[in-house]
Amino acid sequence: MAGGFKQFLLRGNVVDLSVGVVVGAAFGGVVTAFTKDLLTPLIAAIVGKPDFSAIQFTINGSKFLVGDFVNAVVSFLIIATAVYYLVVLPINALVSRARREPPADPTTKKCPECLSEIPIQAKRCAFCAVQQPAV
Repeated sequence: MAGGFKQFLLRGNVVDLSVGVVVGAAFGGVVTAFTKDLLTPLIAAIVGKPDFSAIQFTINGSKFLVGDFVNAVVSFLIIATAVYYLVVLPINALVSRARREPPADPTTKKCPECLSEIPIQAKRCAFCAVQQPAV
């Protein structure tokens, strides 16, 4: 039983997934810090509020942290944009390149006399009755 578990853990996709989760979490932390420490103060400077993340209101003793929610939304949008442009688009391009089918063999040819489209196996042109060269 332990050997099967070890084999499961050492499979490539499990290791790749765990590395992806760790890197994704680290990237999320960087984007959250960027949003909280750089982007929202810049937006707050433009809007005129000294601390954008401190925007809140209170109803019956409950605090609604609107600024933190906006930080989370901006962080999500930055992460989603980065994932789309750095992962989804390149993968879609690779998949579409791999799925390209070779062009189909032609089924017609042009008559050298009248330039009409005729079947490749035709011995005479149906339009001008000129005998066709052998294929």
